[in-house]
Amino acid sequence: MQIAVDAMGGDLAPKAAVLGAVLAAKEAQIPSVLVGKSEELNQELSQLEDFPRELITIQEAREVVEITDQPAVAVRKKRDSSIVVANSLVKKGEAAAVVSAGSTGAAMTASLFVLGRIRGIARPAIAIPLPTLNGVTVLLDAGANAENDPRDLLQFGIMGSIYAEAVLGLASPKIGLLSIGEEETKGNKLVLETHRLFKESNLEFIGNIEGNDLPMGRCEVAVCDGFTGNVILKFAEGMAAALFRMMKEAVTESAWTKMGALIIKPSLQRLKDRFDYSEYGGAPLLGVNGVSLISHGRSDAKAFKNAIIAAANGVKQDMIGKIRTAIEERNQEEDDV
Repeated sequence: MQIAVDAMGGDLAPKAAVLGAVLAAKEAQIPSVLVGKSEELNQELSQLEDFPRELITIQEAREVVEITDQPAVAVRKKRDSSIVVANSLVKKGEAAAVVSAGSTGAAMTASLFVLGRIRGIARPAIAIPLPTLNGVTVLLDAGANAENDPRDLLQFGIMGSIYAEAVLGLASPKIGLLSIGEEETKGNKLVLETHRLFKESNLEFIGNIEGNDLPMGRCEVAVCDGFTGNVILKFAEGMAAALFRMMKEAVTESAWTKMGALIIKPSLQRLKDRFDYSEYGGAPLLGVNGVSLISHGRSDAKAFKNAIIAAANGVKQDMIGKIRTAIEERNQEEDDV
């Protein structure tokens, strides 16, 4: 169950990656292999005490894919980069999953090039857990593709449903299709044709949902094309940050509001935690032939720890095998028609 961690990826690398791996080892007994420049990784480990050293190993990788690098070119030319080597360990069976907080494009490209796609999957999808009133909704695709066809979106629904159930523990997740209205006649050509495919499937499809249904938690899996999903994700991140900033300004504007803030501080902290991306660790790249988690670029040790735990859960629950079986069954149904 060794998890390959791209220890050189992310704004806080390698410190956050190293500490996150140590926390996962201490709290969940999950072994990690830290991939990157060994002298830097050993330096970070030397500053830590009292951790299960037998669960932490290092794999040398001399190159780093920078955020300014063009992903496809960097992955092809920097074969000894931490993100490529980490994926190669999974490909060779020396690690069970890969976690990276580096460039999203590079992480996605490396997993696609090295691990390949699950047979029958046309395009992979980034699945983002979004906090809602009812818990969490998985949004996909959140940016792996700029354009999609109806068959892609149907596969997103299949993969998102399996991830929501196997890793997030959401029983019988309901699937909603993002559109401009609940009626099945609403939407562009892509949405109309996708709605038909979902309706003919045996998935827990509840029909079209609108943007305001997302934060209300009307469904556990929300499907859309990658362009739309990425816009929604960035808007949600910005709105959450703006709301918390406005709340902070409101509760500190006078002595009376500051007193009130002290009273409700625990509740505000719990609310903030629900919107904290580090609680989920990372977003799986669904559709590649291996468990690959892409974490936020600003991931701290807590985020890396949770990403490693989520990756291990994906392996334990045989997420890839379940997706492979579901896609094979769906393709067989199409062949029989």
